Amino acid sequence: MVATRRSAKANASNAASKDDLLHFYREMLLIRRFEEKAGQLYGMGLIGGFCHLYIGQEAVVVGLESTTKDGDQRVTTYRDHGHMLACGMDPKGVMAELTGRSGGYSKGKGGSMHMFSKEKEFYGGHGIVGANVPIGAGLAFANQYRGNDNVAFTYFGDGAANQGQVYETFNMASLWKLPVIFVIENNQYAMGTSLKRASSTPALYTRGAAFGIPGEAVDGMDVMAVRAAGLKATEHCRTGKGPYILEMNTYRYRGHSMSDPAKYRTREEVQKMREERDPIDHVRDLLVQDKLATEDDLKAIDKEIKAIINEAAQYAQDSPEPDAAELWTDVYA
Repeated sequence: MVATRRSAKANASNAASKDDLLHFYREMLLIRRFEEKAGQLYGMGLIGGFCHLYIGQEAVVVGLESTTKDGDQRVTTYRDHGHMLACGMDPKGVMAELTGRSGGYSKGKGGSMHMFSKEKEFYGGHGIVGANVPIGAGLAFANQYRGNDNVAFTYFGDGAANQGQVYETFNMASLWKLPVIFVIENNQYAMGTSLKRASSTPALYTRGAAFGIPGEAVDGMDVMAVRAAGLKATEHCRTGKGPYILEMNTYRYRGHSMSDPAKYRTREEVQKMREERDPIDHVRDLLVQDKLATEDDLKAIDKEIKAIINEAAQYAQDSPEPDAAELWTDVYA
């Protein structure tokens, strides 16, 4: 982990326009405020089951979504709220699903870990560690079969990187040159186990070398660095060169889930990351120091975002619980 605050002048090669930076700031802040509200609702007993927050990792999905085009797909794990919001899913529908209401994306039956949106090409939210990776390759195979140049973004964590089905998928994706980007969100801890204790090869992006899959490590706390790497990876996939691996070195501020006291790391470690490496503060510094936005401008954005999130929370609480008959819909018989 880098231990110094980045300069607003750093990463010149990843320069972004004023509009880009404001978009990144707004999207990351939307995810941050949404997750904070979800944590509050969980504490109030309005969200049941498991709930995994994305706070700290916002730059990864926001940066990569800026490289997508219509028809690209995304599939991820159970830490999925940020991915939903970044691809354009309505915060009201996401929050209603978290609270188990009929206005949710899966009619209140999927909860935090299992919701989908065909309209936004979002294919879950999967609770089984690593199980979404072969699904991502399947989405990429569909693209290849249809003869388009769309890409399947397949997200998984550092813990899932040790699962056997991941390597079976790497082999098939490389063999068939599938247009899939394997995004390893390395937040340093698989549940409560440090990467150093669980991986014999700490450079996870090299895991595809045996299959001829190129990859690189990326500063996942810097949205511009993420976008730059994403553009390189999408170009690789769209031109028929096969899969690509992006290891996003990021960090989650909260526990693995809401029930995790996170005693496996110190408060000082988390606070240091918050103060020196926060992805939203980084973009805020760029905007203010380069005089692209004023403090009042950013406060106005924050106010707007909070209003959207409060509206989503109210919508979720006002939405009725699903009828018992919903148990028989959308299932195989």
